[in-house]
Amino acid sequence: MSVKAVEEVSTQVPADEFQSLEEKIYRTIELYKTARAGRMAAERDVQRLREQIEEREEELEGLRKEVIALRKEREEVRGRVEKMLRQIEAISEEAIAG
Repeated sequence: MSVKAVEEVSTQVPADEFQSLEEKIYRTIELYKTARAGRMAAERDVQRLREQIEEREEELEGLRKEVIALRKEREEVRGRVEKMLRQIEAISEEAIAG
């Protein structure tokens, strides 16, 4: 704004109203700064949470693979134990018969 324009505004607008308008503008600027800072903090939080979600998904996938491997191992052990029990049962039957 040129000096002439400022002089025209100041002659048209009483000093009280101009000061009030000036205060409102400064409050608006402060609100904008606060909102902007809040937005930046929220964006940082969102990024951090996305990273945490990605880490948890990787952990979850690892745990799923581990569960699958443990179930497979459990079935193998169960099969071996059943085989041993059948052999023990066969030996017991031979001992009774013999």
